[in-house]
Amino acid sequence: MNPITVSISRRHLFALIMLFSVVTAIALPSTVMAEDTVKVVYHADFSDPRRFSAMLTSVNNMVTHYQNELIEYDVRIVFVAHGIRFVSDDKLTGTPFEEDAAMAERRENNAGRLQALQNVQEVKLELCEITRSQVGLAKDKLYEGVALVPSGVVQLAKLQSEGFAYIKIE
Repeated sequence: MNPITVSISRRHLFALIMLFSVVTAIALPSTVMAEDTVKVVYHADFSDPRRFSAMLTSVNNMVTHYQNELIEYDVRIVFVAHGIRFVSDDKLTGTPFEEDAAMAERRENNAGRLQALQNVQEVKLELCEITRSQVGLAKDKLYEGVALVPSGVVQLAKLQSEGFAYIKIE
């Protein structure tokens, strides 16, 4: 082989290796990031249906953004105390969480939006079992797909320790 030909071949090979290294270095971080799952937990322990509506809007905006950007996500809502009002059509008569006029007026709209987030956008709904059992609400009175967790606040702490961002709508 001609020494000039070998020299050119080695230069081409070196250039290809360098090009491959640069492309790999640029592509790798985005690949790693694409494999990561964004984890967010919303805390619903309040009774105000307008505030709950604002929270549903926030959750919807978030998951829509992630979907548009092709970002994997695990978004959950943990319901504690007064939050039980939003995962059942039961009026909770005789409990501290009893339905009032504002709740009655907004229940159907909020329930439909919540169920769409769960069914269409795969937002997970988790209710504190302590809250449910203390008010004596039968499990079959919960909206379909609501998971019971032993303690809502323990679940929030557990999820935060697993890297979930914590959001509470004020």
